[in-house]
Amino acid sequence: MFRLFKWILAAATVSTMLTACGGDDDPAPLPTLAQAAQSGGFSALTAAATKAGLAATLSDTSASLTVFAPTNDAFSKLASQLGFASADAMVTALPSSTLASILQYHVLASRKTAAELNAAGATQPTLYKFNGAATTLNLNFSAGVSIQDAALTTARVTTADVQASNGVIHVVDKVLVPPGLLNIVQMAQVNPLFDSLVAAVVKANLQTTLSGAGPFTVFAPTHDAFAAIAATVNGLSTQQLADVLTYHVLPSQVLSANIPFGSPVTTVLGQTVVINAGTPPTITDSTSTKAKIIAVDVRASNGVIHVIDKVLIPNPL
Repeated sequence: MFRLFKWILAAATVSTMLTACGGDDDPAPLPTLAQAAQSGGFSALTAAATKAGLAATLSDTSASLTVFAPTNDAFSKLASQLGFASADAMVTALPSSTLASILQYHVLASRKTAAELNAAGATQPTLYKFNGAATTLNLNFSAGVSIQDAALTTARVTTADVQASNGVIHVVDKVLVPPGLLNIVQMAQVNPLFDSLVAAVVKANLQTTLSGAGPFTVFAPTHDAFAAIAATVNGLSTQQLADVLTYHVLPSQVLSANIPFGSPVTTVLGQTVVINAGTPPTITDSTSTKAKIIAVDVRASNGVIHVIDKVLIPNPL
């Protein structure tokens, strides 16, 4: 960040000196988006854009784009969450098409300052398409600018309105995760809301299964849901824990619009749950207690996640 501000300050200083001296030279031009990212020390973003084949897009002087630019620390955090040793290792390992999709999810098709974003509304279409339609980012302006991604995590704009010749950069503190790109396990890994669920999946040795082709539907209990029955969960054998987790999984993709309310639904465990219509909808497990569905349709590459506020208990446990 310091390097980026230093670059901009130097450019402004040169422009001011030329004007003050009455010179005929034009003011120093603004950098392109690609140049601003490189000069600003966004090495992970630059490396990802180069491998993804998007460097030319960010250098195109005829373009006018908005880029939400994650810092190196943001890339490092995502790498750690996904099990890579570093941001460089992640960029090296991920296919160029995956990197292109991630980066396109950070780009809007027109230049919008923070004020213009606020005026334009909370939902902004990106360059990344999923199932043939442009994906959107959900923006909140109640305290600065924050962005919720498809993994239900939030990035904050730490520096807004960095001007470039072909657009504007807003620096963000997190890599935005698009829908339909990461598998179910990875989508859980990138959201701390599911840290207990991820730990349980690993302990039960289900991570390979839930990373498979699927498709699956996972009713994902939050961290607080697991904390509420921590003593019980900690006392379970590996097989019992696997039974609990597979009781949360359906062997097909069921989006919220297609939930069969009121009818027993068979889980991967072989036992049924009943999903009840309401605001919010709920799920009744073998104990006849209800879990609230608090978020729906977190789209993964191999299925969908619906978030619930209680761990479902099969019978017998």
